[in-house]
Amino acid sequence: MDSSTPAARIGAEFLGTFWLVFGGCGAAILAGVVLSPDKVPVGIGYLGVALAFGLTVLTMAFAVGHVSGGHFNPAVTVGLAVAKRIEWRWVPSYIITQIVAASAAGAVLWVIANGKDGFSAVDSGFASNGYGDRSPGGYSLLACAIVEIVLTAFFLYVILGATDDRAPKGFAPIAIGLSLTLIHLVGIPVTNTSVNPARSLGVAWFAGGPALAQVWLFIVAPVVGAAIAGFSYAAITGADKLEVDEGVANNP
Repeated sequence: MDSSTPAARIGAEFLGTFWLVFGGCGAAILAGVVLSPDKVPVGIGYLGVALAFGLTVLTMAFAVGHVSGGHFNPAVTVGLAVAKRIEWRWVPSYIITQIVAASAAGAVLWVIANGKDGFSAVDSGFASNGYGDRSPGGYSLLACAIVEIVLTAFFLYVILGATDDRAPKGFAPIAIGLSLTLIHLVGIPVTNTSVNPARSLGVAWFAGGPALAQVWLFIVAPVVGAAIAGFSYAAITGADKLEVDEGVANNP
């Protein structure tokens, strides 16, 4: 990955983040709740949406992880920088690219979804995240903050562990994709699951004022969780006692 040009890294992050939001949020918006002509539920539900998010990361980590590290998430980028897996000089360009890509995916989904008569991004929520009356299960701000911090921290622990030089080679995308699936199975009823500020912003633009008023939590909490994992991973796992250069997080 160190030989990848800046343009290649940015391109890889754009593709991966776009696919994550388009595939994950698209599954929720277009296929999450679907009724047959006989009013029988045939949508994919929470399980299907969770799998969709996990598969987006798994597939793109294999496809372009060797180019950019396969972050696709500002919180992941910050957490890896804190853990010294990526240089801080890359952080601004990665985060800007991820937000732009997520917003582009949200815009494409908005155009597609509006192809159905009667669709409203504001009324449907457009796969946005929320707390209180915007939480799928009506969970409080505190509960939503805690779940986002904990889930993001463990997502980073999985990423850092799976890409550690001591870990089996070549399996990182599988572990990372499955962990994101598990994260969504836990988090969807609480916050609709963010753990990714770009994913939250990418659809919040189209979900209207209430979504934008609450999106701050889904920027702050994932970054806090990622930073906790970035600071503590080496001490917990003994990596700080090794004399090996773990390098930049990579997901081949």
